Amino acid sequence: MSVLRCIGGLGTAAALGGVLAAALAAPAVTGAGLAAKDVATTFLDLPPAPREEPLSEVTRLLDRDGRPFAQFYEANRTQVPLARVAPVMRQAIVAVEDARFYEHGGLDVRGTLRALLTNTQAGGIRQGGSSLTQQLVKNILVESARTDEERERARALNLARKFTELRLALALERKYTKDQILEKYLNIAYFGAGAHGVEAAARRFFSTTAGRLTLTQAATLAGAVRMPYATDPSLGPARQARLRERRDFVLDRMAELRHITQAQAEAAKRSPLGIRLRPEPGGCAQSDYPYFCLYVQRELLTNAAFGSTAHERRARLARGGLTIRTSLDPVAQEAAEEAIRARVHPEDTEVAAEAMVEPRTGRIRAMAASKKFGRNPGDRKNGARTTYNLVADMAHGGGMGLQAGSTFKVFTLATALKQGWRFGQGFMTPGSMSPAQGYRDCRGRPVNSPNVRVQNAGGEGEGGPHSIETGTWKSVNVFFMLLERKVGLCNVVRTAKAAGIARADGKPLREVPTFTLGVNEMDPVTVASAFATFAGRGRYCRPQAIVEIVSRDGRRTHVPPACRQALDRGVADAVNHVLQGVFDKGTMRGQGIGRPAAGKTGTNNGYTSAWFAGYTPDLAAAVSVGDIRGSYRYPLRGVTIGGTSYGAVQGASLPGPIWVQSMRSALRDTPSRGFPGPDMSRFGGGHTPGLEEAEAAEARRALWRRLRERLGWDPRWEHRWHRPRWDRPRYLWPRRRPPARPPRAGHGTHLLPAPPAAPPGPPHD
Repeated sequence: MSVLRCIGGLGTAAALGGVLAAALAAPAVTGAGLAAKDVATTFLDLPPAPREEPLSEVTRLLDRDGRPFAQFYEANRTQVPLARVAPVMRQAIVAVEDARFYEHGGLDVRGTLRALLTNTQAGGIRQGGSSLTQQLVKNILVESARTDEERERARALNLARKFTELRLALALERKYTKDQILEKYLNIAYFGAGAHGVEAAARRFFSTTAGRLTLTQAATLAGAVRMPYATDPSLGPARQARLRERRDFVLDRMAELRHITQAQAEAAKRSPLGIRLRPEPGGCAQSDYPYFCLYVQRELLTNAAFGSTAHERRARLARGGLTIRTSLDPVAQEAAEEAIRARVHPEDTEVAAEAMVEPRTGRIRAMAASKKFGRNPGDRKNGARTTYNLVADMAHGGGMGLQAGSTFKVFTLATALKQGWRFGQGFMTPGSMSPAQGYRDCRGRPVNSPNVRVQNAGGEGEGGPHSIETGTWKSVNVFFMLLERKVGLCNVVRTAKAAGIARADGKPLREVPTFTLGVNEMDPVTVASAFATFAGRGRYCRPQAIVEIVSRDGRRTHVPPACRQALDRGVADAVNHVLQGVFDKGTMRGQGIGRPAAGKTGTNNGYTSAWFAGYTPDLAAAVSVGDIRGSYRYPLRGVTIGGTSYGAVQGASLPGPIWVQSMRSALRDTPSRGFPGPDMSRFGGGHTPGLEEAEAAEARRALWRRLRERLGWDPRWEHRWHRPRWDRPRYLWPRRRPPARPPRAGHGTHLLPAPPAAPPGPPHD
């Protein structure tokens, strides 16, 4: 209905009477009025309709299967078209807020005067004096306010605001149809309990949708709009009793207007409220997967692709009504969480964290940690919770990270293969060395450390011949220090950078001789993505958590993987070939996952942290363990983690088993497939002097150990005469003559005491 028609039907005097009634309904204020001669001009010469900013809506994060796991909002609102609102809800809101909504043109003089009389007789507000369109105008002005001053002006109880609101309502009636105005009102109105709009209110109050509201539910919501705070059902029984009174009033009003019968109204009034409050958590602390949620949130707030300024990005996240489909795989996520939970408790000061990344896309499939996300009671530093994203770098809410240890040896291995080294090629390795010469960083500066002494870890012996395979499988420190010097420190650094390696704190990598031993602090997401480069045959992909963004208008923006060929495919295949041996010949011997896999353990000097990073052709993962109080001050020696005591935590003793269990579960529905074989014409044919003899001797010793175990011999004793000549010790301890008489039949020969044997177990990293 046009403004001219409205004014023509009511006349100038009627308009003046409506304005006067509005003034009487508002508190007395000083100042302005309108002269009768200006009234026609006031209502014929209308301003443009109020500026409408997009309504703030909920931004939701979905996993790869389309299930929501987190949401952000400034106002809990989900807009719906009028067609998706139950007809009974439309009737209820019009009946109680503006019964003549479809008859007037924005100003209901009769309704305003009737409300004034009703409220005066009742001694309180029983009916509203403003039309539904006027209420919409007020909500638009409040929602569009950019400052607190504008917001207060939109809510001010004075005659000037009433005049402005009325003129804008008339302009709005000229711009939109009645159904469009009703739809806008139902989506903007606040219903209480944090619910903005009818869809959010239906979900919050009754755990249903706006399209499925029943008569009693619709009357309840319609009754809440007038006094949303006084009738908030989440604030206790007294508020719910007030809400029930309002519901019954709406039912009576609907019966009075013949939308329903009096019998229907009475039956509905006898029914309980039926409130089923549904929680609407906001932010990452209340998310099912808080670490992944925090990663996505930081990506949205820091990436210029989502907004040119930080303020714009924050507003888009809190108000944009976006639907963000992520790469999170709930199966992999649960697998990682369960594996960590089985071995590390939230109350432990030692923390475990794991990231899973898909090769060839970089999509993050899981991010899990042993501690819950959030603040500890009393804001204590140490407890079952943390506010750091233990799985990510500082840019994504993480901390300084942990030294990656021997996982970095793979970059030296890859560099050697890239420079033409062959399988079986190696050299004699001493038991210790000092990096006093031959090391230069990428600026060409010497970075030697003559005062540093590098030794092989426990279990590696005093040195000997090692090839690139045996040096990797046994994780021989001195071998890799010498190999790094041969291939060039800077070349190793460049290989690592090409695979996406960057420090967790964002600082430049430390280009020092012990780079290959993992002195740089890392986070699991970065390490998993780097190892995924080898699984992807040399293709590095930037870690990706956001796959698609759907705007409130349904426009879809696909986020493609950001990938590049970082390493020659043949070199990556050769690295995969070597790293597969870690599971059957090296530090992870006996801890396979039942399908082809490759990986590398990492244990830092002094046991300050421990890692395992590995992969299959379909999934890469990295697990870190360290003390949250400070890995250097609290090394992983003599500790109890998850109820299990450890003399010293190594890569194969805790991170390795977590990786194995999580990968088995995460890949249970994925068909097994192997890695492409290496090009033996390019990488085969290497030779290490003395290695074959050393391996043969080790094989004989291993055979003898297995024979003793099979026969059940007591390891504290050795048979003096029944040992093969090649396995006899140089000295017998203690020296003792053989028995004078032969032993009784069936009892074997006399046993001589021997030094206790080392307990069986995998080699140290």
